[in-house]
Amino acid sequence: MGHAAVRLPMTANEFLAWDATQTIKHEFVRGELFAMAGAHEAHVTATMNVAMALRQHLKGSPCRTFQADMKLRVEAADAFYYPDVMVTCSAADAADPLVKREPVLMVEVLSPSTAAYDRGEKFAAYRLLPSLQEYLLVDPAARRCDLYRKGADGLWVLHPGAPEQGVHFASVGLELDGTRLWDEVPLVAAGADARA
Repeated sequence: MGHAAVRLPMTANEFLAWDATQTIKHEFVRGELFAMAGAHEAHVTATMNVAMALRQHLKGSPCRTFQADMKLRVEAADAFYYPDVMVTCSAADAADPLVKREPVLMVEVLSPSTAAYDRGEKFAAYRLLPSLQEYLLVDPAARRCDLYRKGADGLWVLHPGAPEQGVHFASVGLELDGTRLWDEVPLVAAGADARA
């Protein structure tokens, strides 16, 4: 009778060494690995629209915009993530070409298979980042956004958007209008998985 192979949990440093040899991306949460699936056109296009608008707006500033392939370390959650879009203005982040730790803004584009995780456990981990000021959830199926902004009191407040509406990023002073946000984002059928 055979036994199933059991992978012992990795440390963060073991993950970084192992991940450097992989051909697909994995997120790391408290020693466990989660393979990242490919994305639907609506997901990719919405991500690109947000990232391009932020990059263009922040050109010449100390802030940098990263899309999908840059690792984020959340030390307090013992996790590494690949946010769809993140902006960091940190000198420490600028000095590290592989991992960012102090984003001011993060964006996740939702799909049926990731929405609960992005709104729940992942957002709980992201809130442990002292630098984070805003977290945007983009829903291509509903064609609307939910922006969470941390107030001066440290509490996170939801600023829901209407369908086809844009978003105001107070953290970086950008008004992203709906036309630009939703440009060329195809309609996603209800129940279709935007990441598959």
